[in-house]
Amino acid sequence: MEPRNATAAPGRTAFRALVADDSEFARRTAGKVIAAMGGQVVGEATTGREAVERYRALHPDLVLMDITMPEMPGVEAVEEILREDPSARIVMVTSLGHQEIVRRALGLGARYFLTKPLHLQAAAEALRFVLEAPAPAGAGGGHAG
Repeated sequence: MEPRNATAAPGRTAFRALVADDSEFARRTAGKVIAAMGGQVVGEATTGREAVERYRALHPDLVLMDITMPEMPGVEAVEEILREDPSARIVMVTSLGHQEIVRRALGLGARYFLTKPLHLQAAAEALRFVLEAPAPAGAGGGHAG
């Protein structure tokens, strides 16, 4: 699947991203990673329910989804998005200590997970991997910090 926006500078991958996190700092940090890669944050969400609604409206190439959010936990938002769009590229973002929830999200079809705080280079490498990888036949994922 090629990213929808193909106008990035040479050596950069253009893509459209949705960042779902109830922390403004975390959303800004994720936005910096995405911008450094030549991507564009096309939407933000502060609750799981809002993330699902924004995904439906925007159809981004990539979603960064926090696990712990009000209204609807991130893993439930992942489940709902993937039920509607099994090809959705979702990367979970979590603090340490949520390993069981991360495993559940990866089992549902999330592609990868990152731990907070995001580190620019490691996060960019993980997102690049997710964007370039073909849609998996089954569930699975990986980790970068």
